[in-house]
Amino acid sequence: MLKIATRKSPLALWQAEFVKSKLEDIYPDLKVELVKMTTQGDQILNSPLSKIGGKSLFIKELEVGIMEGRADIAVHSMKDVPYELPQGFEIGAILERENPFDAFVSNDFNSIQDLPIGAKLGSCSLRRIVQVKAIRPDLEILDLRGNVNTRLKKLDDGEYDAIILACSGLTRLGFDNRIKQDLSPDDSLPAVGQGALGIEIKANDHEISSLIKPLIHQKTQNEVNAERALNATLQGGCSVAIGAFATSEGSKLTLSGMVGNVDSGEIIRVQETGETSKPIDLGIRAAKKLLSLGARELLNEK
Repeated sequence: MLKIATRKSPLALWQAEFVKSKLEDIYPDLKVELVKMTTQGDQILNSPLSKIGGKSLFIKELEVGIMEGRADIAVHSMKDVPYELPQGFEIGAILERENPFDAFVSNDFNSIQDLPIGAKLGSCSLRRIVQVKAIRPDLEILDLRGNVNTRLKKLDDGEYDAIILACSGLTRLGFDNRIKQDLSPDDSLPAVGQGALGIEIKANDHEISSLIKPLIHQKTQNEVNAERALNATLQGGCSVAIGAFATSEGSKLTLSGMVGNVDSGEIIRVQETGETSKPIDLGIRAAKKLLSLGARELLNEK
């Protein structure tokens, strides 16, 4: 029996069920059970994550469940996983990435460029907000919290003219038809790890590590590791605007990174290339390039 800790939101359950089905395909005799939990991040819906403690609010209870033996693994969207895990935990596998880009969603307009002056756009992500403001400084940006279904309902109820969500979440929940525009990385560089699923396990749990090893998608793992190394070097969380997106072809790994400040609107971007076999080195190098261009001052501005 393998027990997967998961949040109760529709997307989290889809992700856990996806991993469950993958493991059952590989190991027909393995019984896999979902252990559904509610996290602080699911409970506090009236404040942006940047103001209430960041993305760790979505995974802490799941980690407690693993440590107490109520679950063996937890499935996360890698964009929700802080750059530094608590002692005693590690990411045992990163699966093949879904569409990594941001999605423009609207019932009345086909692109962000089509929105009328002063239109209301929903997003709580500082990364998305600063990049959207660079494209359309005239828009009114309003807070948007809740799971994917809740956010879509708020749009449908007329609270916003458009909202920005992750393409991957919409696709996984069968809402492909709601995506009016994939925002290019030139317009909106994705969040670190966006579109990729990760499996968190106890550190040095060799039995579980061996069990989930067939799920590893090495190309995605290299790319996400580069992005996470950039974020770790910058010490970035939900309270700062950081984006990173890596692509690889053969032995070449290319990493784009950005740091922005919502108040000033300033954005710093870099792109570095390196070896697929050394993703951490590339991430650190790109972060140091951002720092040399003034990223720390930008991140520290209030």
